[in-house]
Amino acid sequence: MHSDPARTPIDASDRGRSAPESPGYRVLVLVMLVLVYTFNFIDRQIVGILAIPIKADLALTDTQLGLLGGLAFALFYTFLGIPVAMLADRTSRTNIMTVALVIWSAMTALCGLAQNFAQLFLARLGVGVGEAGGVAPAYSLVADYFPPGQRARALSVYSFGIPIGSALGIFFGGLIASLIDWRTAFMAVGIAGVVLAPVFRLVVREPPRGRYDAGGATARPAAGIREVASTLLRKRSFWGLSFGAAASSMMGYGMFFWLPSFFVRSHGMTLLDASLYFASILLVGGIAGIWLGGWAADRFGSARKRAYAIIPAAAFLATVPFYMLAVTTSSLVLSFCLFLVPTALGLVWLGPVLSAIQHVVPARMRATASAVFLFVNNLIGLGLGSAALGALSDGLSARFGDDSLRYAILAGTVFYLVAAVLFLLSARRLERDWEQ
Repeated sequence: MHSDPARTPIDASDRGRSAPESPGYRVLVLVMLVLVYTFNFIDRQIVGILAIPIKADLALTDTQLGLLGGLAFALFYTFLGIPVAMLADRTSRTNIMTVALVIWSAMTALCGLAQNFAQLFLARLGVGVGEAGGVAPAYSLVADYFPPGQRARALSVYSFGIPIGSALGIFFGGLIASLIDWRTAFMAVGIAGVVLAPVFRLVVREPPRGRYDAGGATARPAAGIREVASTLLRKRSFWGLSFGAAASSMMGYGMFFWLPSFFVRSHGMTLLDASLYFASILLVGGIAGIWLGGWAADRFGSARKRAYAIIPAAAFLATVPFYMLAVTTSSLVLSFCLFLVPTALGLVWLGPVLSAIQHVVPARMRATASAVFLFVNNLIGLGLGSAALGALSDGLSARFGDDSLRYAILAGTVFYLVAAVLFLLSARRLERDWEQ
């Protein structure tokens, strides 16, 4: 992590080791990456299920809770992501991810010591600082462990960390908070992440960059910020995909954060029951949707690159009627079945879009381009999604009481419509922007 980029070409230590690893080792690497991403989302989303006891203990409003779930995390996460990714394009990505895992896990544990909103907000800022180095380097690693025809599926499997981590965070957070308290939940998952860090570093090796791309592994220096900016400014599809993903994430992150509270408020469930109920929806629906998107992109994208944008656009359009039915029914069984479908469809975009982002730029700037994408997606989607739904809920509470979240969720489906339009516009440029 301390190598000198001015003297050392990219991955010079890895020259001569460009032959692909065994399939078994690549699977092991993907499992480790999924495990780290799982902890990433456990620590990111656990505050959603703990919102109810935190609100009662610290006397917070829905708007403050929304800020804790979004802006407090996203502020440093988004702004530090680009410089950290530029470092990842020059030095060891595995070292960066190991340090990042230690930082965000330690800060999650510190959340359990907070005594007021300001202290909890600062601790969540620290979680965002750590997680700034956790995702963009991983995207780049996956692209160098798997050839182009397998990348959408590999990135989809990597993205399983989202529903698995969110489901585990919600379930174990609710379980520990119900049996002990919310502070212990933060501390337990934080300490577990710190323990995982050295295991990850020992198992995952740094692969040569760009070995599956035209020309093989490259020894060219990593691109500077001006070259990256110049490249991305020419790629209009990149920006359509980035802002489309951001629009969808406003609804996605907002739902991840607020649905447990919705089940408690509108359906009268206990915190523990709501955590198990929502965790099951996320786990089943999330994995199914993510895998469907990756499979479809690899299946149809080789012939027509526009499929990488059209597939998620169609999925977003299909979510709206299911969300409308799911939040208005009074039947818990029907609600569970209805929520499964839009949860799956709302995550179809991950494999196709993440794969497309890796293909619209050269290999030596993938981590930085991924960080720019994550900057847009998370600053808007993660930073504003839960806060926007929380503010809507507060504004509607005088009229609808505990059911205000129901109508805030209904209003939030417009974000999926915006995402679909932006993706369809991107599809028209994707073939031209693709790096052949």
